[in-house]
Amino acid sequence: MVSPQSRREAVGHLKMDWQFSERRACGLMKLSTSVLRYEKKADSNVRLGHRIREIAYQRRRFGYRRIHALLEREGYCVNIKRVYRIYRSLDLSVRRRTRKRVVHTERVGLYCARFPNESWSMDFVHDALANGRRIRCLNIVDDFTRESVAIEVDTSLSGLRVCRVLDEIGKKRSLPGMIRVDHGTEFTSSVMNAWARKNNVRLAFIEPGKPSQNAYVESFNGRFRDECLNDNWFSSLYEAKILIEQWRNDYNNVRPHSSLGYISPTEFANNCFLNNKDSTYICC
Repeated sequence: MVSPQSRREAVGHLKMDWQFSERRACGLMKLSTSVLRYEKKADSNVRLGHRIREIAYQRRRFGYRRIHALLEREGYCVNIKRVYRIYRSLDLSVRRRTRKRVVHTERVGLYCARFPNESWSMDFVHDALANGRRIRCLNIVDDFTRESVAIEVDTSLSGLRVCRVLDEIGKKRSLPGMIRVDHGTEFTSSVMNAWARKNNVRLAFIEPGKPSQNAYVESFNGRFRDECLNDNWFSSLYEAKILIEQWRNDYNNVRPHSSLGYISPTEFANNCFLNNKDSTYICC
């Protein structure tokens, strides 16, 4: 069977050597004139695939949905299904890390904040440097905007240090009416209780052994460990502080958040405005 390419070449010879018209030459070779004039278009998926691969290599724990959100920010007008097909064809699927199986318990409704700085959550995350020295990270999250208010990193963080961190935050933004914490010694210390009374902040303690009651910061801890701690090898405490702060800024200002409609927490906070009629916050 003669291929269309061979027929095109034969039509060219008939037109040049025998001075046949294009229509007559195509008729002899049984080739449509539209096929003869067809020019292959460049594959638009190639450029898009290169960009998807670049984002996936830069952000190794991002799936196709967050990659699609970043592409839209860059001006790409592309359907999420197309991104998914290219993402799968490039074999970029994120490998799920196994989680510890937990015993199912009775679920307790989590209080939902109604406006920024109404409720924060705090918790500690542990990691280690390259030399084996342990470090601790104090994570503070705004329950409404999902912003990472602060991540304090050091080898030791006492209750007094926690109060100092909160005082530094209070110089830049208003303190919340409630902070949800567990029963760690840093949060149950007399220093912390005195600080809470002084600043009119209520410490809401979760039930022992039920971290699901502090779900906002627990969810943040999972993203923090998956995308930052597990993705970096800290050679020193100074390097850990620098890289973690860079990740925190990226989390607040760039990273698409699924529960916020795939916009960043800072963008979500900026879109909130106060409705004077009922003194509630509305997000547009």
